[in-house]
Amino acid sequence: MSARALPVFAMGVFLLVAGCSSGVSGSAAPASSSLSLAPASSTSSAPSSTSTAPSTSAPPTSSTQQGAVERYEAFMHAVGKQDVATVCEIAGPAAKKAEDQGFGPCEQTIPISFGMISAAQKKALLTATVDRSRITEGAKKVEIPASAVKASVKFTDGDLGDAVLELRNGKWYVVD
Repeated sequence: MSARALPVFAMGVFLLVAGCSSGVSGSAAPASSSLSLAPASSTSSAPSSTSTAPSTSAPPTSSTQQGAVERYEAFMHAVGKQDVATVCEIAGPAAKKAEDQGFGPCEQTIPISFGMISAAQKKALLTATVDRSRITEGAKKVEIPASAVKASVKFTDGDLGDAVLELRNGKWYVVD
């Protein structure tokens, strides 16, 4: 798990996984893995624990998926924009794993990762979405395979890697 999280983070959370998916450890960017998502564009999945009381301990499946998917989409859009602050916020837990394993801080490694993403891929990420029917959901964890990403450019497992998001303190983060 930790070896997978490191590559995902350093690879731009998912795009650079293709080039370093074999766990390259001698470069500035880690091999393939996933990142964590944080809040970037939370418009429809606002905290519902304040308004209604039905099922406050576990939101409906669609709401849980929706929040995680929206967070991941915000993450992909931030990668497309090369928005270091947003990427590092959403992928904070994965970035911390990578840093603990010898990669530099997110603010230093993510810009390197951006340089490994083609202009066409960056442009495609600006409008990329997630096919909700292809994700796997748990109580506080959502797995988004690279094959669930819909974009104008086809992304493979090697390009993006699979992302694992975890709900922490009411926000979704890329953790692997």
